[in-house]
Amino acid sequence: SGDSAKLPGCSGLALLCLLGELLLGARAGKIHNSVPEETDKGSFVGHIAKDLGLQPQELTERIVFRGKTQVFALNPRSSSLVTAGRIDQEELYAQSAWCMVNFNILLEDKMELFPVKVEIIDINGNTPQFQLEELEVKMNEITTVGTRIPLPFGQDLDVGMNSLQSYQLSPNPQFSLDVQQGADGPQHPEMVLQSCLDREEETVHHLLLTPSDGGDPVRSGTLRIHVQVVDVNDNPPAFTRAQYHISVPENVTLGTRLLVANATDPDEGANGEVTYSFHNIDHKVAKIFQLDSYSGEILNKEPLDFEEYKIYPVKIQAQDGAGLMARAKVLVKVLDVNDNAPEVTITSVTTAILENFPPGTIIALINVHDQDSGDNGHTTHSISGNLPFQLEKLVDNYYRLVTERTLDREFTSGYNITVTAADEGTPSLSSETHISLLVADINDNPPAFPHASYSAYIPENNLRGASIFSVTAHDPDSEDNAQVTYSLAEETIQGAPVSSYVSINSDTGVLYALRSFDFEQFRDLQLWVTAKDSGDPPLSSNVSLSLLVLDQNDNAPEILYPAFPTDGSRGLELAPRSAEPGYLVTKVVAVDRDSGQNAWLSYRLLKATEPGLFAVGVHTGEVRTTRSLQDRDALKHSLVVAVQDHGQPPLSSTVTLTVAVADSIPEILADLSSLEPSHDPDASDLTLYLVVAVAAVSCVFFAFVIVLLALRVRRWHTSRQLRNASGGVATVPAMNFVGVDGVRAFLQTYSHEVCLTTDSRKSHLIFPQPNYADTLISQESYEKKDFLSASQSLLEGKGEETVSQPLPP
Repeated sequence: SGDSAKLPGCSGLALLCLLGELLLGARAGKIHNSVPEETDKGSFVGHIAKDLGLQPQELTERIVFRGKTQVFALNPRSSSLVTAGRIDQEELYAQSAWCMVNFNILLEDKMELFPVKVEIIDINGNTPQFQLEELEVKMNEITTVGTRIPLPFGQDLDVGMNSLQSYQLSPNPQFSLDVQQGADGPQHPEMVLQSCLDREEETVHHLLLTPSDGGDPVRSGTLRIHVQVVDVNDNPPAFTRAQYHISVPENVTLGTRLLVANATDPDEGANGEVTYSFHNIDHKVAKIFQLDSYSGEILNKEPLDFEEYKIYPVKIQAQDGAGLMARAKVLVKVLDVNDNAPEVTITSVTTAILENFPPGTIIALINVHDQDSGDNGHTTHSISGNLPFQLEKLVDNYYRLVTERTLDREFTSGYNITVTAADEGTPSLSSETHISLLVADINDNPPAFPHASYSAYIPENNLRGASIFSVTAHDPDSEDNAQVTYSLAEETIQGAPVSSYVSINSDTGVLYALRSFDFEQFRDLQLWVTAKDSGDPPLSSNVSLSLLVLDQNDNAPEILYPAFPTDGSRGLELAPRSAEPGYLVTKVVAVDRDSGQNAWLSYRLLKATEPGLFAVGVHTGEVRTTRSLQDRDALKHSLVVAVQDHGQPPLSSTVTLTVAVADSIPEILADLSSLEPSHDPDASDLTLYLVVAVAAVSCVFFAFVIVLLALRVRRWHTSRQLRNASGGVATVPAMNFVGVDGVRAFLQTYSHEVCLTTDSRKSHLIFPQPNYADTLISQESYEKKDFLSASQSLLEGKGEETVSQPLPP
């Protein structure tokens, strides 16, 4: 540095030796450097980056200094250690001959501490001095030869060889100088009387005391001593104690009387008047205490500080009016008071952490220091609240705050950490520091639906584009990790993709119908809705959605029997004159393609030629007679039957039945003309044509019956053999069942022999079989009706005859 010229040669050699020892110490794990005192700010001290084995750019400007003053700093360009200000060894360690500054260097990115020691090398920058420029000593003329008179100590703020090394007294035949090495370190100069004094020969002796240090060049000071020879005073003052010990708490009130020193002199007059004064007291201590020169009371005029001085050594002297003196030592012991709260300093901190960081992640580096001692300086540390953090102790009252477990942002997104340091004094003092930590989110939660499955209902014949249902999934993550989009799983329904039936809004989760649904086509759709977030990688979850189609009453009842003739004729149902009340004339069979209430059918008679003769079962559709037929009743009756469902609004269908009353075919032929009354003048000709047609048809019918009987006998014989072989019931023909939309309606079986239908152009005779079965009929009962069921229908009109097989209902 620029001050190197100030160092003496021997100090430079000592510095080189010390640097060599420090380099060896650095290899052992500690860094040692040295710097002369009085060095200016910014002076080079050492290559810290090189000593630490780091690149200069890796070293950050962070020095953690434990003292009151920041002495050193890091050069940001060269990463070397430089002085932070002008160094004064006497200010740093006033009571020590060896000045060593300890501090730590912090690598923030690695959170590592490296201890560093720098020795402050003293230079001879101070001259030995006395507190007094002049000293007056009164000596009795009868003072014996060899009397020793203690002289003031010289003070040199330097240390080592640069401190005060020797005293020299100006030549005088009556006085000599004797320097004693004191047990407490400093030299004690004493002036020794070499010959008797004679006041009449010389009243005052003028001497000069010169203290010198061991520096190069040597520095020295002066003290003028005036020895006044007085008359005889044979009793010097005497203290009651040679040494006084007092203990005072450091927070004692200013102006408190700490001690009263008492010295007595048995002499009279001025020789017995004692005055008190400090002797050889440190200039810092002299500012703290006050001594009453007449009473000997010692007061404190400045606050005591245990952290600076634990014991204040004070010397007092008592001198009578004749100049005789006595000295006593006062040791003021300062008792520590818990007047310093622990200081908590955060040297490095992390403000945000990912929630998946493992336990033991470092959050902050904390230093705790208490200037008190004993229990007052012992500190305990705690973290307020039940938080997942803990403090781990490092070196030199350094702690690091680490996580105790893996954090969960969805549970707590941030923490306000309060670190409390409390000492063990009475009363205890504490201090706090606060750290705000934000927990950053990761995509660790898939979207979740509130329910495991959903069901939605939509009426059939809905409008296209109508909103059907809405699903919502919640993602506890944040930002993009919580942005949910919805989609439908790719499936097919009846050969068509799901996307042709419904669609979903990817942002809102609302489902829309893309077509009008038909309950009769399908009744439910099974969908899978997928919710996916926008994280990296994205997470998703599925939920099932059952879309149920609700039936509407959009189908009128369909009448299966009696079926409408395809040739435009109108069928007739026959009832014998001998029919009893409740005789089953026919049955109206209808089905409805709807379901539920919309398919519940009821039957009612809307219109009848002769009211009261026929009735229709409300639930069965059976047309029965309500009374016995009489001769006065008409041969032809027209009935209008309505079939209605229970939908809202209800739908209905009607069918018109024509019932002919006759006991036998000849009777029908004889009364045929009465079936179709006509007001046409050509009615007589028509009747003639009908009679001829009926006769021709009858001949053909009897021939057909004979052939049919032969075929029936043969079939009966064959079926008897089959029944004997299987022992079962004959199977009901499949035409007796009608399947509509999955429902098989069983139609009651009717056997007809002859069918006669009449209109303006055609006439057909129908002879109903007097019995019917509501259930499956056995083969045996079927055989008993062979003859009646042999003839199925006879069609006649305008000379045309048609024979056909019976149609299924």
